[in-house]
Amino acid sequence: MGVFNAVMSLSGLIDTELAEGERLARHTSYRIGGKAALFITCHSYHSLRRTIEVLGRERVPWVILGKGSNLLVADAGYEGAVISLGREFSRFVVSDDGATITAGAGAMLARLVNEALSRELSGLEFAVGIPGTVGGAISMNAGSRDEWIGAVVQDVVTYKPAAGIRHYGREDVTWGYRVTSLPRDEIILEVTLRLAPGKKVDIRAKMEQSLARRRRTQPIGSASCGSVFRNPANMSVGKMIEDCGLKGFSVGGAEVSTMHANFIVNKGTASAADVSAVISHVYEKVKETYGVELQPEVKFLGF
Repeated sequence: MGVFNAVMSLSGLIDTELAEGERLARHTSYRIGGKAALFITCHSYHSLRRTIEVLGRERVPWVILGKGSNLLVADAGYEGAVISLGREFSRFVVSDDGATITAGAGAMLARLVNEALSRELSGLEFAVGIPGTVGGAISMNAGSRDEWIGAVVQDVVTYKPAAGIRHYGREDVTWGYRVTSLPRDEIILEVTLRLAPGKKVDIRAKMEQSLARRRRTQPIGSASCGSVFRNPANMSVGKMIEDCGLKGFSVGGAEVSTMHANFIVNKGTASAADVSAVISHVYEKVKETYGVELQPEVKFLGF
């Protein structure tokens, strides 16, 4: 049992790409992370289902990885399988009504935003500049402080291992700040979004305004995971960290951004241990100063 048997069972499986010892730094926006025992790209639902079955039988732990835009992988890597959703999960379909788009979970959110613009559909302007996949955006209800992707969701399709396909209408899901009630043990496969017709010039203007704000206030272009902590109710975690005098605080190659204090950037040589140390220091300092225990938005793998 284990990784070796899983490799033997999955090698040659149609619509499945398999790599052993893949460096996860290549698959995260932090550009940090050790090796995964297995890195599996599933290009179809059949491949995904079969892969999950084999890993379960062989007792190999697994995780789904989008584009790794909110993930910190340990320097020692992950002694399990990392699954990426490929071709079949990267498609867009626009319905006959012209205002409903169904997107695979593996599709890039940026492509979806541009697709909406090209079809003169409004409702996703706030998402311009947000990295990652559609599935990742749905799982964490990505957006700004005031606008979330959950507001335009019509339907979500998931796969529950050993149980099959599940469907959730918008009202079946609770959408909150950086969180949804979708079961954590289910894999998001696709989502249907209900958008509104608009004028391309107006949609583009709103997108440019949103992107300009991000460029002005966030270290876009630097290696990071985006926001590290969730904002407490009615508080700005960035301002809290800044008021603690932590802008520019660093450990090794990891630094609290001097542009936005809720971003920790990889200056080029950071290890996961460096980033983890900065996160811990910020957490303790804010707790000591404000009595608030910050909740991480970044996810951790291999720790």
